[in-house]
Amino acid sequence: MKSQKIIAADKGNEKIAIEIKSFLNPSAITDFYSALGQFLSYRLALAGYEPERVLYLAVPLDTYQTFFQLEFTKTAIKQYQVLLIVYNPVDEVIVQWIN
Repeated sequence: MKSQKIIAADKGNEKIAIEIKSFLNPSAITDFYSALGQFLSYRLALAGYEPERVLYLAVPLDTYQTFFQLEFTKTAIKQYQVLLIVYNPVDEVIVQWIN
């Protein structure tokens, strides 16, 4: 089962929302399809409800270092303008913000 949640927060003066994904399924591509679809739907909903809030997709460090380095994944992230947060699930810290 995938772990996920959405958090609303402030980053400096910027209002943000973060969709946190764990990528726990054996198939990273299945998790990615699900995460991307949800991300795009949430972003669309936020645009109508809170247009000033910027949505980020949070992914675990190990998934970012492997699956998110594939050309397909990089192309999808760029094409759909997905903002990323890379987090370390063990230490529960943000490693990198990618705009």
